[in-house]
Amino acid sequence: MHLGLVGLGKMGGNMRHRLRDAGHTVVGYDRDPELADVGSLEELVDALPSPKVVWVMVPAGAPTHETVDRLGELLGEGDLVVDGGNSRWTDDQAHAAALAEKGIGFVDCGVSGGVWGRENGYALMYGGSPEDVAKVQPAFDALKPPGEFGSVHAGKVGAGHFSKMVHNGIEYAVMQSYAEGWELLQAVDVVDNTTEVFRSWREGTVIRSWLLDLLVASLDDDPDLASIRGYADDSGEGRWTVEAGIENAVATPAITAALYARFVSRQDDSPAMKAVAAMRNQFGGHATRAASAGEPGPDPDLA
Repeated sequence: MHLGLVGLGKMGGNMRHRLRDAGHTVVGYDRDPELADVGSLEELVDALPSPKVVWVMVPAGAPTHETVDRLGELLGEGDLVVDGGNSRWTDDQAHAAALAEKGIGFVDCGVSGGVWGRENGYALMYGGSPEDVAKVQPAFDALKPPGEFGSVHAGKVGAGHFSKMVHNGIEYAVMQSYAEGWELLQAVDVVDNTTEVFRSWREGTVIRSWLLDLLVASLDDDPDLASIRGYADDSGEGRWTVEAGIENAVATPAITAALYARFVSRQDDSPAMKAVAAMRNQFGGHATRAASAGEPGPDPDLA
């Protein structure tokens, strides 16, 4: 099939390669002219046969809104837009409604696979009408991993990104569990080699996973992770998962705790922990650490 691809960064660029390797014709546009096949969205649309299919891989929020709006001006009845970025599922519904007024179809697609996707394939979760999905199915088939699984028509518009959002929320919680386990193993003096303990879990255990494999690879490079600052950002999807849980009265304590742990990681000197330390000092006389030197204050006689 012929496909337009907007956004040729780490994900989009590798997707272009995988689609071309499968025999599809891809016309790519990116703001970086060194990555792009054409110089503008207009040129991209003009280069495609009808019905035209344009896959968008740009950051969520304003960049996606602007790109979809512009494509709505350039495309015509029977054409299709696919949003493969990390958009919020409610944005999908708004985009689909606006494009439908012009007879343009819309499919949202959650994509997982990262930098390994070109070689291994991408897990795809997509939402839209069966008719619109059929127009882009050859691309889905080329991008997915080989085998029976890795691709799903999750439901109507918004279902793909909602499913990917929940996937990422689960990912938050799983990574946090591995991280807490690693810290605990490092903290005791009875375990001689934390890296080898984690490596042993890669076979025969119920917690083996690709994330575990990646953590072991990181520990092989830096056993104490000394070169990495204990700071973790969030892409937004963990927040959206927690918000969706609240809206639907579904408890998500593990995902919520993992999200909050990332917030805490960004504080070199946590204001909340200052308050906790102050209260512990007041009710129990527990030692506090001086803000300037970072050393504990005098420990009162609690006997």
